[in-house]
Amino acid sequence: MKKLLLITILLTGSLFAQVKGNIEVPYIPYKVKMGKGFTTVQANCLTCHSFGYVLNMGKQPKSFWKGKIHKMVADFKAPITKKDQAIIANYLTEYYGNGKLK
Repeated sequence: MKKLLLITILLTGSLFAQVKGNIEVPYIPYKVKMGKGFTTVQANCLTCHSFGYVLNMGKQPKSFWKGKIHKMVADFKAPITKKDQAIIANYLTEYYGNGKLK
């Protein structure tokens, strides 16, 4: 009974936590290369994560980008159509690719 009471107090205690003053979230502007396919990337990818995710990957071959897109669809259930997957892969390969297919 004591354990249950202690767990309840610990879990509900955070509900009453307060912060005095405003909290400011930092804004990080990423340099994004605009081009054919960017609107599709924006509509499908940037709704879940920032463009920093792409930039942190570095320049990669087309097979890498296709694999990342497949992972987003298969593992994270991103609702990206086959057509949009191809557009996104082409955009990432053209602007953030290393010039190789594999």
